[in-house]
Amino acid sequence: MIARLDGSVVLEVDREMTGREIAIEFTELFDDFDVKDINTMLAKNVSMDMLEFFSSYAERFADDCAQKGLELDELRGRLPNLLIIGYIIRVLEERLT
Repeated sequence: MIARLDGSVVLEVDREMTGREIAIEFTELFDDFDVKDINTMLAKNVSMDMLEFFSSYAERFADDCAQKGLELDELRGRLPNLLIIGYIIRVLEERLT
């Protein structure tokens, strides 16, 4: 079974993988990506509307937390990336099943 993200093989497996296994494999591969690879993968797999949604959602979430007295300044910039990575992992899961 092969899951492709940016036209290159990302995951090639000979057995069914759990969601956790897919996430671990992806994060190990993601560590080796340079900025160009990441941008290419995102451009080919995540619409601009989806990227804008994640960014907007993360900003609103951080603002809501701040209003409740929880400061997320360090997390504010990382949250959209975490959401996008979660989305990409879900895409991989769907392509592998």
